[in-house]
Amino acid sequence: MAKRKYIKVDPDQLKQLHQQRLDVYNELLRLRTKRNEISQAINAGNSSDRKQLIAEGKTVKADTKAHEDRLTAIERDLLHLALQIPNDTHPEAPVGPEENARVIKIVGEQRKSTPDHPLEDHLDIALRLNILDLEQAAIVSGSSFYYLQGLGAFLETALIQYAMEKAASRGFLAVLTPDIVRKSVAYGCGFQPRSGESSQIYDVKTNDEDTAKLCLAGTAEIPLAGKFATKVLNQVDLPQRVVGFGHAFRVEAGGRGVETKGLYRVHQFSKVELFAVTTAEQSESMLEEFRHLQEEMFTELGLCFRILDMPTEELGASAYRKYDMEAWMPGREKWGEISSTSNCTDYQSRRLSIRYRPTHHSGQNTLFCHTLNGTAMAVPRVIIAILETFQRPDGTVAVPKVLQKWMPQQISVLS
Repeated sequence: MAKRKYIKVDPDQLKQLHQQRLDVYNELLRLRTKRNEISQAINAGNSSDRKQLIAEGKTVKADTKAHEDRLTAIERDLLHLALQIPNDTHPEAPVGPEENARVIKIVGEQRKSTPDHPLEDHLDIALRLNILDLEQAAIVSGSSFYYLQGLGAFLETALIQYAMEKAASRGFLAVLTPDIVRKSVAYGCGFQPRSGESSQIYDVKTNDEDTAKLCLAGTAEIPLAGKFATKVLNQVDLPQRVVGFGHAFRVEAGGRGVETKGLYRVHQFSKVELFAVTTAEQSESMLEEFRHLQEEMFTELGLCFRILDMPTEELGASAYRKYDMEAWMPGREKWGEISSTSNCTDYQSRRLSIRYRPTHHSGQNTLFCHTLNGTAMAVPRVIIAILETFQRPDGTVAVPKVLQKWMPQQISVLS
């Protein structure tokens, strides 16, 4: 599975560390037993052997401490390597790199420039309408940050309100998530740097030593998964669906050779996330439920988009199967990802201890849940698609009808 996902994991090193751990652990048990025997012998009061036993006890104590330290180091290395092992992949997932993605469906028609009406990209439109300020954001926060202002600010909040209400109408529990999470939760979700790669998450540093292991959430998926961590649910209460709003923080805004102009790849953005906890039998149908909800939202927004069954090398560590949705962005004259949805099976739940108690026990007290996630609204990317798709010859931009009730005076155009 690691090879199919193009993730480098050394199985021989894992086996070697596992055997080292076993050997050190067994020796540690022997030393502890020996130490107890010496202690009992000293307490027995045999004065002739007392000095010798005390000396031997000191040696065994030192050896025990050395083996405990060695075991801790081995377990740390073993855990680090074990966390690199990815989830399995669905047998129907295309094998290979991104270009092997399978197009499942295309919704709508691509809009393209004509000699009479050449189309602008979102950056030119946003600057002309004065809804975006990159210059001051660069002074305040650095490159790849931005201010949305005026009707741009209302467009963002309208997209968030629409996605939250849409999901809530389908039975999702609305949640506002924390933006700071423990690294252990992020790593448990699969957001751990691969071997040889630098971390793509922002660390949080304070004077408190306990906060050294905190980071900014790269997606609301992390705190939503954490909401269920260490819980034991009842099978009758599954599936559980939540929709969360939070901010996503990404170090890699300029990485991987992707065009970074304007809002397409930024360090911080607003995001509405779908998340579900299910049994193993429910997860595949839940993945389709997520996909259909996303498809309905982007159709109601009037976007042209396509749905892709993503290949194994694009699944990341946690995903068993993943669908991406890409909107046609006329100003960029290319497809751009606006959403994805993944079935992580029990990959995250094993790391976060999310379990359920079966209604009818089958020899096991608890079983691991399956978890799923999906992007309901990645705000900047959808704003790009809206600005470029609904631009008009007079320079205005039509606001999708489903968003107008959240705009000032329910305006229908940005001008």
